Amino acid sequence: MRNKVLVLQCLLLLHCCVVLAMETTAQEKAESAIPETTLSPPEGNTTFLGGTSWCVAHSGVSQIDLQNALDWACGLGMADCKPIQQGGACFDPDTLVSHASYAFNNYYQQNGNSDIACNFGGTATLSNIDPSHGKCNFASPGSVRSSAPCLLGGKTSFPWLKFAGILLLLYLRR
Repeated sequence: MRNKVLVLQCLLLLHCCVVLAMETTAQEKAESAIPETTLSPPEGNTTFLGGTSWCVAHSGVSQIDLQNALDWACGLGMADCKPIQQGGACFDPDTLVSHASYAFNNYYQQNGNSDIACNFGGTATLSNIDPSHGKCNFASPGSVRSSAPCLLGGKTSFPWLKFAGILLLLYLRR
């Protein structure tokens, strides 16, 4: 009985994957058929109106708040924080404000330069001055892509799903 429940759960999971994969493929086809139009920035998003902008850390905020915001940006926020790790191009100056500024800006650029993507609990602000220095280049609009993981790894291939389904069916026949 326990094996049959496990098999049924696997079949349900397989079905969900197939449905999700088909929806993803249909969405990709629909998006490729629609011509790309250029729209004005969404209401409330004024960062594009004054030209290029960067998100940087406030220097006068609590170190604890700044560290918490940096931890979130590099963790759940999925900002690329490799350059601010020891040996990275943006490790120096080795200060909390400098590292937070890099991470905040990376997150801000990944998330479409939206005003709300540069808040970090009030520890960040927008700047129209490029904070890049030496070998450390801060991302600018269009230079970074979202780091959100693709659930099915990009283009979906159905052969592995068919193969898994056949194996499950063969297992059920036993």
